[in-house]
Amino acid sequence: MDPNTKTALITGSSRGIGREIALTLAREGYQIVINYARSRTKAEETAEEIRELGVDAMTVRANVSKQEKVQDMFAEIDEKAGRLDVLVNNAASGVLRPVMEVEESHWDWTMNTNAKAALFCAQEAAKRMTDGGAVVSLSSLGAGRYLPNYTTVGVSKAAVEALTRYLAVELAPRGIRVNAVSGGAVDTDALTHFPNRDELLEDASSRTPAGRITEPKDLAAAVRFLVSEDAFMIRGQTIVVDGGISLLA
Repeated sequence: MDPNTKTALITGSSRGIGREIALTLAREGYQIVINYARSRTKAEETAEEIRELGVDAMTVRANVSKQEKVQDMFAEIDEKAGRLDVLVNNAASGVLRPVMEVEESHWDWTMNTNAKAALFCAQEAAKRMTDGGAVVSLSSLGAGRYLPNYTTVGVSKAAVEALTRYLAVELAPRGIRVNAVSGGAVDTDALTHFPNRDELLEDASSRTPAGRITEPKDLAAAVRFLVSEDAFMIRGQTIVVDGGISLLA
């Protein structure tokens, strides 16, 4: 990879929303670091799509819920890319249970993957953004409103949004802008784990004022804007991209 070309790391970007963000930033000229936890095949397929756009890409396997794996990932980025300008905290997971069925392991797994990872990835990224940069984390509407079975994920995303505000203030002197993007229901592989998936999609489709559910491209477009210089004065904000459904009671 070219150390003179701006580089973006998108965690959990072998598929779904992360993949769409990776492709969108590649079209903006960023060389891309694709992080994945399980499917190397999917990650390499995404990397090949990016290379076909005329920019370079690399894949790095790392479970971002573990701090030592995060450190190893950034060491590999140092070796192969030589710089980092954008971090997108997209990797997410969670156990979907009613509040009275949540166990300690469910809580720890979800918080570590969604919130802890965002902190330590941001720390490592900031060390490398010597000429400034941008961090964007992905959130969801469940961070601020009740959704059935969403206890662990909703709380972890609320933590991500709070962390975004703290990072925005403390990293600003380094020239680093930090924001978050919160999406409505998006029909990705992740949604297949919801026991009420069909109900969620039908409700979102029928009630969204914009006339359709949120798509990965909508979230990717918001990320593209937030990492651009046009968003210079936007700091510590969570931009809601949901077609207006959260405005309804």
